[in-house]
Amino acid sequence: MVDMVVIHAISLPPGVFGTGHIMELFMGRLDVGAHPSFQELEGLQVSAHFLIERDGKIHQFVNTDDTAWHAGKSEFQGRQGCNDFSVGIELEGDQATAFAEPQYQTLEILLKALMQAYPAITPERVVGHSQVAPGRKWDPGPKFDWARLRRGLEGK
Repeated sequence: MVDMVVIHAISLPPGVFGTGHIMELFMGRLDVGAHPSFQELEGLQVSAHFLIERDGKIHQFVNTDDTAWHAGKSEFQGRQGCNDFSVGIELEGDQATAFAEPQYQTLEILLKALMQAYPAITPERVVGHSQVAPGRKWDPGPKFDWARLRRGLEGK
């Protein structure tokens, strides 16, 4: 039963936006020869339920009732394997760049819909990848405005 959301950030290549490579990665079609940084992604099997691009455009890759492989080795409130009970949302972004307002707007709409569909998801159960895999993952990172997201979810 889905009862939490994990927020991620990704850019391919690192620090570059709008390339389409993230979509290729999640669809299993990334050409690892297209950029030197992609070599480390060869053979990687990863998925997310949703991707929100910088302009707010949203893509769904996995049904929310199905497991996506987004959190990896993870734990939240004593429960291991967060993939089994969470929805993974990727935001196009990195550690150095503020997220775009259209991304927050789309994220709020999506989260409100998920909270309606899965009543166990509350604002407190919307967490960052770094919270479920501390020391291993950094995202969504220091440029993600958690206070802005909470205000949006509370309608303030």
